[in-house]
Amino acid sequence: MEVKRFIQKLLVLSTMLLVGAGSVSAAKMPETTVPHQYPAKYTPEYIKQITPSYKDVGKDEVFYVALDMLKDTEGMFSRNAILGNNLSQKPVKIEFRDLGQINQEYATFDALGWKKGKNLYIYISNRHKSAPAGALAALLAHEALHQDEFNSLAEETYAWTMEAFVWDDILKTYPESNQEAHALVKRENTLKKLLEKGNYTNKYIKKAVLQNAGYKNLPSYSPGFDKL
Repeated sequence: MEVKRFIQKLLVLSTMLLVGAGSVSAAKMPETTVPHQYPAKYTPEYIKQITPSYKDVGKDEVFYVALDMLKDTEGMFSRNAILGNNLSQKPVKIEFRDLGQINQEYATFDALGWKKGKNLYIYISNRHKSAPAGALAALLAHEALHQDEFNSLAEETYAWTMEAFVWDDILKTYPESNQEAHALVKRENTLKKLLEKGNYTNKYIKKAVLQNAGYKNLPSYSPGFDKL
């Protein structure tokens, strides 16, 4: 799949998907401190300025930074979907969670898209609380594509490919995000390598999805994702 076709497909999907809601609290950072997980531009003063645009997604300011970092990347579709540009017309709520408490099968997952009633939540593993905001941004770009109760190999292929493109964009603007000691950064770099190996197509990402044991029971296609 060429990059242009990939992006065009995502734009078509914007009229076919749903979204929803959830939240969690976080300790307030000292006014003079910029967390290591934020690029230097995200000072306390700057975060205060952008907070009104993102506060409806939850209470963790790292998600405000992550969503802001999605600007001018291939993840703009996902950013807008999380902020409410979806069929439900409501922001998606994002939380850090112990995913194993939802179901032990999810204990090793990095994140989950979760539908409850008409609302959707994005739950990110507690293991990633200290991950760079840029890596969280790429992960959110992936999870924002899961907006209903259906999933498929095609949908996961699009989501993983989106995540890889966004991480590639993030590193061009915020190279300091590449903090390789973090497990989430290792995940993103693995996807980026697959994207590059496929000459910026989904060729090798698709192979990884098809070989993933966690997806062995998924159908080939789901609503809005009708082509592998």
